[in-house]
Parts: sequence; C-alpha cells; structure tokens
Amino acid sequence: MAEFNKVVIFGVGLIGGSFALGLRAAGAVEEVVGFGRSPKSLQQALDLGVIDRAGINPAHELSDADLVLLATPVGQMPEIMARIVPYLGPETVVTDGGSTKGDVVAAARAAFGERIGQFVPAHPIAGAENSGAAAARADLYRERKVVLTPLPENSVLNVAKVRSAWEWCGAQIYELTPAEHDRVFAAVSHLPHLLSFALVHDLAVRENKELFFTFAASGFRDFTRIAASHPEMWRDICLANKDALLLELDSYRAQLDELHQALAAGDGRRLEEIFDTARTARRDWAEGKR
Repeated sequence: MAEFNKVVIFGVGLIGGSFALGLRAAGAVEEVVGFGRSPKSLQQALDLGVIDRAGINPAHELSDADLVLLATPVGQMPEIMARIVPYLGPETVVTDGGSTKGDVVAAARAAFGERIGQFVPAHPIAGAENSGAAAARADLYRERKVVLTPLPENSVLNVAKVRSAWEWCGAQIYELTPAEHDRVFAAVSHLPHLLSFALVHDLAVRENKELFFTFAASGFRDFTRIAASHPEMWRDICLANKDALLLELDSYRAQLDELHQALAAGDGRRLEEIFDTARTARRDWAEGKR
C-alpha cells in the first residue's frame, strides 16, 4: 500500500511535476491532483501522466489530502496559502519547493495562523534551465539535496511526513533554519544566477551583439547556462531574498575590485594566487571533498 493516498500539487512544472513523477515511480502515492494557472499547462501534465486529475476547486480536494506541495514561484505562494488554509484537513501537511524561506515562512504564518504547525518549509536543490511539465523527470531529485527548515510549531510526525516524501523521490535530506538557508543560498545559488543573467544581458543589449554570440563557445555556455532559467521565478527569488543577496553582491563587488586592481597594476602574482585558490576549492567541491 502506498504511503500517500492523495497528494495535491500547486504548480505542475519542473519542480512539482518531478515530485509527482518521483513519488509515482517509487509506488509511494495513489493519486496526484494538480492545480495550475492555465488549463493548457494542466492538460499537458495530464497528457504526460504527471498528474491523475486536474483540480478545479481547492475546497473539493484538500480536506482528504495527505500532502500538499506548493511548487509555484515564491511570489504566488502567499495568495495560494490564504486560499487553501480554510479547506485543509486536520491531518493534511503542506510543504513548498521555494528557493527562499524567510519570506515563505512569513507568508505562511500570516495565512495559517494557529495552524502553522501544518506547514513544513522545504527547498529541493535540483532544477534545470527548462521549465514546464514537459521538463519534469522522475529522477530529478535522486541523490540530490533537499533542505527542510522546520518551524518550532511543527510536530515530529509532520516533519517526518515531508522528509519521507522527498526520500521516496531519492533525495538526501538536510535541515537548516530559515535564516541559515537564505544566507547560504544567496551566496551559492541566487548570486550565480544574478551574475549569469547580468553577463548575457550586457551582451544582448549591445548593437553588435551578433558578433559576440557568434564566437561564444564552451566557457560562455557553461557560465551562462542558468541564464536560460525562468525569469519570473528568479525575479521573485531575488526580491524575496533581497537583503542577503545584496550582502553577497557587495562581497562579490569587492572581489571584482581586487581583480581590477591586480589587472591595472599588472600584478600577475596576485591574479594567479586568486585563480589557484579558486581552482583548488572548485576541484575539492567537485570531488566531494567539501
């Protein structure tokens, strides 16, 4: 017998769709119901077998749901939370896949009130530059990290239910506080996306942009892959984690200033020191030493 009789997903694209497919592939869910902003996206998810049914009215779907996943851009979550809370069953647990946690937790506290214990925040560290149900894969979370940021009001049982769902998808589970999460991911996720978008935008608005893109090769492709990510989603992430991201941007500017000074002074020794430290750290990380 499957652990979850019914899972409801808001946002059946890459993140939500892969969650559904992962649970289905593991035999961990009997039925997946999907909600989305457009009938077209829901129909695509149905046609691809990502969901079993397209939800029409949350009032008819949530009271008997075991688990609800909010897999929309974080900017949409406050409205969805406010809309679904009145219809949640007493045993229904809600989680999310948002890339920021401080804003999501604040929205949840406002919407859930005394029922905040039913919301367990989470963030799957997986994704791709493509979006939509067609990009969803059953193995997206396999051997990937998922960070839970449990709240003081969460029961052990509710946290265990969310942990189990992600483990069925093959994920490795970690726990941080919401504040720790946002500081870490401002540096290792949000800033890299911001920089990648900035570089491509800089070239894209030049009059002779075709010249640059004609000769761009593997290095440019590797660095800018994530600039093909969903603009709305990353707009919301950057604004939601603005304070931590601004701190990281300031730190990066200081690093750029140091490189600028070394270049201007012809200081090859300092450039090599920086490059060597970076190369060692990158190799250690890639080899699992960090």
